[in-house]
Amino acid sequence: MTARAKKSLGQHWLVDRKVLARIADAAEISPGETVIEVGPGRGALTEFLAARASRLIAVELDRELATALREKYTDAANVSVIEGDILEMPVEELLNSGSGGMPYVVVGNLPYYVGTAIVRKFLTSKLRSERLVVMLQAEVAERMTAHPGEMSYLAAETQLYAEARLLFRIPAKAFRPSPKVQSAVVRLDVRDSPDVEVDSEGAFLEVVQAGFAAPRKRLRNSLAIGLRIDAAEAGELLRDAGIDPDQRPALLSLEQWRDVYFAWRRRDS
Repeated sequence: MTARAKKSLGQHWLVDRKVLARIADAAEISPGETVIEVGPGRGALTEFLAARASRLIAVELDRELATALREKYTDAANVSVIEGDILEMPVEELLNSGSGGMPYVVVGNLPYYVGTAIVRKFLTSKLRSERLVVMLQAEVAERMTAHPGEMSYLAAETQLYAEARLLFRIPAKAFRPSPKVQSAVVRLDVRDSPDVEVDSEGAFLEVVQAGFAAPRKRLRNSLAIGLRIDAAEAGELLRDAGIDPDQRPALLSLEQWRDVYFAWRRRDS
């Protein structure tokens, strides 16, 4: 990670205590749950989480910030501060290092440039979280929680693993300094099993991603580009799945993508 990228983690600090409390409350932390806070920065949200969690593991990339947090919570028996890159640390190692365990929840103000990667990590880990309550760029939050009609690949990928809700938006004045982009908080309640039953989650998502190769085009053309087949073949595949080839990819539900996937598997075999 570049120095510029590291610096971007702490450019805008959420300082509105009412908003911080609202985020912590939205996590609905239960006794016995471990909380993993991603990117605590100066510890504004950490204060509210530490007051609610029996075990809090705060993971901070910046060495100086991590050191300051560790000193602040040196006498707090329920708080562990870990310095490191959240994307590079296996969940099991993270929980063990922070004296935590299952079940766990994830809370945090996610860096915009890696927010979706962090969410994906916890949704697809073998040790999946119970839920995530995270702040993201508002545009990303909207895409992640979209319904059929406004779906994207990100929405399909997220909602395969979790029930996704946009909880509230955060005004720029809640930060110091005020950012130019809008922020929003989402809650992802992780499913016990994927929302649609498929024989391979990875292969299923590859087909969905192919379907969004050219999302503004008609579905048969977008799918043809993504699967590297001609439009006529893509149209036949979609008709086999009971899907109108002339509609846009954003209109399909996860169940309809499942039908497309199995139609592709039948044709491919």
